[in-house]
Amino acid sequence: MKESLPIDAVVPELLDRLQKHAAVVLEAPPGAGKTTRVPPALLDEIEGEIVVLEPRRLATRAAARRVASEIGERVGETVGYQVRFEDVRGRRLQYVTEGILARRLLGDPDLRGVGAVVLDEFHERHLPGDLALALVQRLLPRVKLIVMSATLDSGPLAKHLGVPVVRSEGRRFPVEIEYSEKPGRLANQVAAAVRKLTVPGTAGDVLVFLPGAAEIRQCTESCEEIARHRDLLLVPLHGDLPGDEQDRALSPADRRKIILSTNVAETSVTVPGVTAVIDSGLARIATHSPWSGLPNLSVAKISRASAEQRAGRAGRTQPGRALRLYSRHDFEARPDHHPPEIERLDLAGMLLDLRAAGLDPWKLPWLDPPPSGALHSAGELLRRLGIVGPEMEKLCARFPVHPRLSRLIVEAARRGYREAGCTIAASLNERTTSSVFDALELLDQRADVRATRQLLRFAPPDGERTETRDQALRLALLTAFPDRVAKRRGDEVLLASGGAAQVPSQAPPLLVAIDAEERGRGRIVVRLASAIEPEWLLDSPELHEETELIWEQSRHRVEAITRLRYEQLTLEETRRLPGPEEAIEAARILLEHAEPPDTAELKARSALVAKYCPEAGIEPLTDDAIARAMREAAKGLTSLKELREAHVPLVRDRAALDRLAPEFVALPSGRKLKVEYAEGQPPAVRSRLQDFLGLAKGPAICNGRLPLTLHLLAPNGRAQQVTQDLAGFWERHYPAVRRELMRKYPRHPWPENGATATTPSVNRRPHR
Repeated sequence: MKESLPIDAVVPELLDRLQKHAAVVLEAPPGAGKTTRVPPALLDEIEGEIVVLEPRRLATRAAARRVASEIGERVGETVGYQVRFEDVRGRRLQYVTEGILARRLLGDPDLRGVGAVVLDEFHERHLPGDLALALVQRLLPRVKLIVMSATLDSGPLAKHLGVPVVRSEGRRFPVEIEYSEKPGRLANQVAAAVRKLTVPGTAGDVLVFLPGAAEIRQCTESCEEIARHRDLLLVPLHGDLPGDEQDRALSPADRRKIILSTNVAETSVTVPGVTAVIDSGLARIATHSPWSGLPNLSVAKISRASAEQRAGRAGRTQPGRALRLYSRHDFEARPDHHPPEIERLDLAGMLLDLRAAGLDPWKLPWLDPPPSGALHSAGELLRRLGIVGPEMEKLCARFPVHPRLSRLIVEAARRGYREAGCTIAASLNERTTSSVFDALELLDQRADVRATRQLLRFAPPDGERTETRDQALRLALLTAFPDRVAKRRGDEVLLASGGAAQVPSQAPPLLVAIDAEERGRGRIVVRLASAIEPEWLLDSPELHEETELIWEQSRHRVEAITRLRYEQLTLEETRRLPGPEEAIEAARILLEHAEPPDTAELKARSALVAKYCPEAGIEPLTDDAIARAMREAAKGLTSLKELREAHVPLVRDRAALDRLAPEFVALPSGRKLKVEYAEGQPPAVRSRLQDFLGLAKGPAICNGRLPLTLHLLAPNGRAQQVTQDLAGFWERHYPAVRRELMRKYPRHPWPENGATATTPSVNRRPHR
């Protein structure tokens, strides 16, 4: 007789709702029994095949075996399952992993022969689950749909589908939550927690949640001593274990068990006999490498919802305890749920699958639509990979790997090396870390033979071999990673996408950086690469030639740089002087770096001539006129030296300007005085007062129409008078100035009448 489970109480209601509606949302806590009781309950209600989606292989196999056992059959009769590398199909009820259901939906969008689809553990919001939901909705009501969730708020999902919600409260006992934040290795923390939860007087199995198989091995070693002392059975549980070892963890034992598990035991699999849980607070969360786009599992903190599910495993049959290896504050700071994968994963594979099936992702009824930016990026990547058009899309979509690796296999096969291409693709798809740097060394790593064989099933036949194996495979890797070309510069490489990354000393001059990681402070380290030759890029649409005029500071001149570029990466560079067709731009750059000419005086002189001698036809010099003249003079020039030696005609009639507004004026004594011109100021000269003795009036410019302002200086160089009226100075001010200067400078001659006095002999140098 079957064990009674909490879900049994709501199955009649569920079936009743399913008769009246195309779909139903079932909300039931972990351990309620929904995975093993709901699907077989449909066998007498639904015609055709029933397909149940499970997020993990372990749960898929375990659920199929449990259901087959409860109906008194072996797996493969009424009930079957499909996971990667295993296909044990049943006549009516199939438990399948997410990827298999998604590929079946894309290969057969009408799901012929299927009467119902059950999406289990939908709260995990994996990308294949969201895709399956969107695709199955198109088949309603011909195909019935049940969406089952343990922790998801069912309201938005039910509203999206327009269907009712059936809830099962389950059977829960109180669980005492403890927090422990002891520093040290995770393995040591787990050993201490096991010791605490298995003291004499306690009973029941202990379920330890860890991120992955590596941590399970480490914690098993750390717990071996306490296990011997207290007669405990240490049992691992994760998806990569053989089926018999998984059964060992899920079956009763003759002594107390310590089950060290990944998050497969969080919701999908019921582990009987557990009364205590140790929660590391960590899990390997599906992500994708931002570098390569390939799928990845990264250790990250779980959400509060996942932590509650883990703790709930201790309260299935009696009150339990849950020890969290982190603080309460840490728990409260975590998000309620992890965001759906559709919002954070690379969408290139999904987009390829949809295109191959002739489906438009923009028109599907998504629960949460994929971000438009991510879809556009995925489409651009497919274009770069050359996966364009129905034939190539369908060919590459056949492979259960990322489109980059599909393209790698197709290209390797075209060049005659399909098996080697499949081996490298399988290795890239599975590896997380490796000591190799050259991607071709992956051929010696012996990837999972089953994975290689699976890819070979879909690979096209070998084409004609025209290159060596290594060259063909490196060309195939370039085809798969065309955006990762990099050029060596010292101990780093410059990337075609921009930026730089570090490489080992043996890195080739030109390479494809297949995988890299960020190691703090923005430092990128290339972990896996493949050498390429420059000529392999010649036919790429991303290769282009560009010419740029630059200012070469060391030579003080303009130079033309021609670059052969692959995206942002410069492969070759040549320099020359600008040609005639580049003269205008070269002149502009030259003038940007040339010191502007001192034109203030010239502008002031031309303005005075235009005002006082308009008949001369000289226009006031403006900044615009100066700029035009400089541009004209700089045409055909490339260096500052040439520009300095060039004659720049800023004024049309320079001879007339020099005559009407001269730079110097001569006194009767022969002394030349520099005329000071400043915009908005009267022109002036300055010299010793004695230089003007004998002059009845001062010098003038502009045909005598504009007297110069005279700065009359004492022997010490200080101004004694500033005037334009020299005659008035002699008459009104000179007597007083003469008395003062005679007292200070008695050795200098100071005649009584300055206007008629004889000018002292002077040195005939211009006075500045």
